[in-house]
Amino acid sequence: MTALTTGHAPAISPDFLSLELTSRCQFVCPSQCYTEAGPTRDHGSMTAQDWHRLIDEAAALGTSTVQFIGGEPTLHPAFTELVEHALRVGLNVRVHTNFYKVRDEHWPLFEDLRVSVATTYHSDIAAKHDAITDRVGSHAATRAAIVKAVGRGVKLRVAIVDHGDGQRAQQARAEMEALGVTATVDKVRAVGRAAGGLLPSTSSLCGRCGNGKAAILPDGRVAPCEIGRFLAAGNVRETPLAAVLASPEWAQARASVPARTSADPCRPDCGPSDDSSSGGGSCQPMG
Repeated sequence: MTALTTGHAPAISPDFLSLELTSRCQFVCPSQCYTEAGPTRDHGSMTAQDWHRLIDEAAALGTSTVQFIGGEPTLHPAFTELVEHALRVGLNVRVHTNFYKVRDEHWPLFEDLRVSVATTYHSDIAAKHDAITDRVGSHAATRAAIVKAVGRGVKLRVAIVDHGDGQRAQQARAEMEALGVTATVDKVRAVGRAAGGLLPSTSSLCGRCGNGKAAILPDGRVAPCEIGRFLAAGNVRETPLAAVLASPEWAQARASVPARTSADPCRPDCGPSDDSSSGGGSCQPMG
């Protein structure tokens, strides 16, 4: 493994790798989505073959877990085969889905003991949830899928991103826990649409970006985490993942993330900090 010296922990081959398959999503989430995803966005320039190769590289580097995210990852035409390939080469898999439309073929994948699922639930009030996603009926569909997942024994976690303004995030958390689902509450981070047109800042990051993890964006760029996408350095379409992680550009990207010694802005129970398989945090998506 390659080790780099920065102000953070040594940059080793990531134990946790997020694969952002697509920018397409059924939702818009105009006040939240850090990827600026939506129904008219595309799947990016990474081909299915590129993703297959990257998964093989990750396994060879000793990565333990890959997370399939988007946008909405299940909309990618190669989603099923990529999950199956990751499992075949010995990786654990997490899928972050909006649970809006779950195809029948996806439920057996979600039920695999090596697969865990994460989703985002916005409010116990349907109108408030639907307003955040900008999709009428999204609350009913997502909640029904959560209930179905619980009934089918799917390993599931729910993130609730608190916008304030009467969203009832804590009530939503209580509702999920009453269903038997582990739920975490985090605040909106000023990246993407949530930045309100301002340039993104490292002050929005939890401080663990690039520490044992990395994110691959739909165009192949490598970022320290999904939220820290504006710090991308290198591209796996052009360079092997190991070479990107050994590059001075990657070291600089990691070093630019301020280490946090306090609980702010990343509380102990927030989505980005509490649910990676390594215990170090996956910077779970917010939209």
